[in-house]
Amino acid sequence: MSTRPEQAPHETRNRDIECLRAVAVIGVAFHHMQGNLFHPGLPWIGRLFQHADFWFGVDLFLAISGFVIARSLLPQMAAAGTNLRAQAGTIGAFWIRRFWRLLPSAWLWLGLILLAAVAFNRSGAFGSIHANLMASVAGMLNVANFRFADAFFRYEYGASFVYWSLSLEEQFYLLLPLLVAMLRRRIDLLMILLVVVQLCVFRTPLLMSVRTDALALGVLLAMAASGKTYAALNPGFLLRMRWLRVLLPCLLLAALAALTSADLQDWRYRISAIAALSAVLVWLASYDRHYLLPDGWCKRVLVWIGARSYAIYLIHVPVYFLLRELGFRLGSSGDAPLHLPAWLLFLLAAGMIALLADLNYRYLEQPLRQRGRHIAEGFRYRCTRPTRTAAITVATPVSVGATEPRP
Repeated sequence: MSTRPEQAPHETRNRDIECLRAVAVIGVAFHHMQGNLFHPGLPWIGRLFQHADFWFGVDLFLAISGFVIARSLLPQMAAAGTNLRAQAGTIGAFWIRRFWRLLPSAWLWLGLILLAAVAFNRSGAFGSIHANLMASVAGMLNVANFRFADAFFRYEYGASFVYWSLSLEEQFYLLLPLLVAMLRRRIDLLMILLVVVQLCVFRTPLLMSVRTDALALGVLLAMAASGKTYAALNPGFLLRMRWLRVLLPCLLLAALAALTSADLQDWRYRISAIAALSAVLVWLASYDRHYLLPDGWCKRVLVWIGARSYAIYLIHVPVYFLLRELGFRLGSSGDAPLHLPAWLLFLLAAGMIALLADLNYRYLEQPLRQRGRHIAEGFRYRCTRPTRTAAITVATPVSVGATEPRP
């Protein structure tokens, strides 16, 4: 009989977490419309951003990632114990799954952006070829956040500027399992230290590009999720108080929008506050009991968007620039852009993003995710299965002076 463990069935997705992903990517996509889709920008959006902005979606994504990844990885690392082969199998399998889940789509859209900068850029919407080439290299090497910090208000970054947060997440995925293997149960102290230190420092562009407090809070939440305190704090009363179930998430999102506004840009604690409120939303979603939104058509739409949020994040800025380039080429005078009403431009962008994200999700993400799982399981099995010599030794005790049997 084979000693290969049976593959556990994949857990059902947490629908409340998917809703949070949808809210996060919608907020980021709306934030990027100003100046990228609507160029140079719409006055009413500028006035809105003075008091309420929506780039908090990035930190919400980070808190979600910290929670989801740690909830899956930490029990596997605990099961591996101090066995180095088991640890190597767990860490390697984790990295393989992350590679096949994230990098093929990321590299595809980096390539398409670079191609557009070369061959479909008469208006200059995509930026210079040199900037996009350097941005593509940084994105592929997962150091885009460092390049983004260096370029901030100094030189052109390129059309793939959103890759800075993807690089930050990839660095997190690379380091977290190694830190868990080294620190084991003390990983919680490191996460707390990361939160406290970043609360006390002034956020320079570099520190903004490597901010990890939301990630750390997500990890801490995942660690607490198996404890009695987490169960005792289950806000089941929200199911009985429906008005509060609607009001509480709205208040949290409104607070996040206010914190990311231009009015509070000089408040030194605002990134820490954004991370904390994001973690509260993830905590509510972590129970998967409809604490954020009752079941219904609205939730089904958000779950659909949330499942495709990674593709939407990669695709939305290239679509904005593509529409600007098309408008320029279709302009009546040949060198003046075609000015469509803002609402029509918005609908065109939303439709293209939804279509391309769905295609990316169905025909690239899903098949490659399955392939990554298969490869990861094979790698983990090879690392943890008994060696042939060990198996023979256990099965047939060898007397002194006996030779090892031939295979």
